[in-house]
Amino acid sequence: MDTKSLTLLVEILDAGNLSEAARRLKMTRANVSYHLTQLERSVGMQLVRRTTRHVEPTEVGLKLYQHGRAIREELVAARESIDTLGKTPQGRVRLSVPSGYGQFVMQPWLLAFKQQYPDIVLDVLFDNSVEDLLRNEVDIAVRIMSEPPQNLVARELGQVGYVACASPEYVARAGVPQEPAALSHLPVICAAVIGRPLRLSAYRGGTREHVILEPTLVSRNYPFQRAAVQAGIGIGVVPDYVVHEDIARGDLVQLLPQWRLSIYGRGMYMLYMPNRHHPRAIAMMIEYILARAQEAHEGRPGLLAPAARAAI
Repeated sequence: MDTKSLTLLVEILDAGNLSEAARRLKMTRANVSYHLTQLERSVGMQLVRRTTRHVEPTEVGLKLYQHGRAIREELVAARESIDTLGKTPQGRVRLSVPSGYGQFVMQPWLLAFKQQYPDIVLDVLFDNSVEDLLRNEVDIAVRIMSEPPQNLVARELGQVGYVACASPEYVARAGVPQEPAALSHLPVICAAVIGRPLRLSAYRGGTREHVILEPTLVSRNYPFQRAAVQAGIGIGVVPDYVVHEDIARGDLVQLLPQWRLSIYGRGMYMLYMPNRHHPRAIAMMIEYILARAQEAHEGRPGLLAPAARAAI
């Protein structure tokens, strides 16, 4: 086995199928398939499961992939350290962020980073799905989840605070719910995972309640949810950073303020591949996001400090 063979495996799994890998490598599909077969014969084990449209690594294939990607990243970092001597930081970062948190909180961070490092190319995806970083060629992903994947480096940025809120018109028309359980039969606006029951957890002191919600409007687009709440359609159950300014201005009314709410998991994590050496641009972005998230704990809407987990 040599470096070229590992590079081939990395390219195949990054591409997601043999045809795309062949296009990226400027080879024929048959040639890519042949070299992959030769690699599997040299290892003596199947490395990739093939279908007509997709490939995925076996357990052994994933381990080799991780080694191969680490080697490739170290070579890129070594080349970059030579090429950028005496130059301003350069490179490319592909970043995937949640649509709501990315737009309401991270947008000014990313624009400030770009202004500070104009020669670094940013490719920003606004996406809520928890997809494999390998297959989407994403360098860094930020996601809300209960537990991060074991095969990725996960840096906790903080805990997400959720609020229930409604327009003054809705409150005047329908009143104010006194307990979280009331939300189970009220028109709720929130995001939801298809095929799973939507469970809200509510905490107050030593009390903990779980409520199954049946939303009247579902969307993963938080600006749309916010507009629906403002229009008086129902009660929004959303992260605080989506409606913080509306509540402060009195445009929306916070409901159940004495309860701490949680939905979909509270942890905000930054995820990336476990490489020993990252290219300079990616390493700079990782440290930059960590620093800005820490600033967001200083009494501003966005994230509670990671230690807040112990309080709920």
